[in-house]
Parts: sequence; structure tokens; C-alpha cells
Amino acid sequence: MTPLSPTEPSVLIEEKASLQAKKIRFEINKIRLPMGLEKEFGSIKHPGASLAVPQTNDGKFVLLRQYRFAISRRIIEFPAGTLEDGENPLSSMKRELGEETGYEAYEWESLGQMCPCPGYSDEIIHMYLARNLTHIAEPPPGDDDEDIEVLIMSKSEINKCISSGNELLDGKSITAWYRACQLIEN
Repeated sequence: MTPLSPTEPSVLIEEKASLQAKKIRFEINKIRLPMGLEKEFGSIKHPGASLAVPQTNDGKFVLLRQYRFAISRRIIEFPAGTLEDGENPLSSMKRELGEETGYEAYEWESLGQMCPCPGYSDEIIHMYLARNLTHIAEPPPGDDDEDIEVLIMSKSEINKCISSGNELLDGKSITAWYRACQLIEN
């Protein structure tokens, strides 16, 4: 994989406002961009996240149909979650996979990183292909605000789901699927 481009930090001139919510913070700051422009910008500060494309031993994939309050509907997505304080991305994903799907994986391969909303958030999502899955006898409890249905789909079913436009999917799942397809066998 090609290395990521280097960061070019902006300069914080003045902190204007901040609002903390659950795991994210919204900030309004006056900053100087690398090109010299000084202006107020609003942004979401996010601790980062991880996502897995879990492949079952028979070549199918584990997805979720999950209710998302911000859009007031259920969408299909791969298991994912926000990093806890001090948690590394792979440990986070292993925890989330168990909580959300009831599976654990014994093989993990990086699919790289992605920025879901770089126009207003610093969130980085670390993506993985998870293989050699087994059911957990007693899955750990998930978050109390999660409303999740576990789905098992074939590669062709996922591709049809994406291309049909009949199901709402999120960008992180489509990006991870694209990258995973480069590593999985037909």
C-alpha cells in the first residue's frame, strides 16, 4: 500500500467554542491554514474508529442492519465502532466484532485507513478483513443504544445491494468492501 501523504497542520489562533458529546467534541476555532488564510472553522474531533469485513469459513460475510438515529432509519453496514480511550484499532475491532455479531476472528488483515468526512471531522477509520470466524458461546454485551440485526450475505448479494440503490449503505462499508474485494477469492 502506498504511504499516506504527510500531515500539514494548521495553526490554532483562537479557541472560540466547544461542545462535548458522548465520544466526540464539536469545536469552533480560528485557524491559519497552511496556505496562509485565517478563518473560523467548525470541526468534529473524533477519537477514531475501526471496522471489519468479517468473512465466514464458507466464504460469506457478516453485516449488520443497524438503526442510526441521525438519519432515522436502518442501514446495512459492516461491524464497526469508536475507539475507547487508550485502545488500539485492532483491539477495538476485536471487541466490537464480538459485541455486535457474536463472532470472533483468528486472522486479521489490514485494509488501510479512510477518512469518512474530512470536510468537518478528523475521524480516521482503520479497516480490517477478519477471517477464520467462530461463534462466541456467550457474546459480550453491546452498547445499550445499539439496535442491530446480524446478516449473512454472499459476495454477489453485497454487490447487488450496493449497485441496486435499494438499500442504504454507509460510505465506510462501501470503501472497506472495495478494498476487501481485492484480497478475497471469487
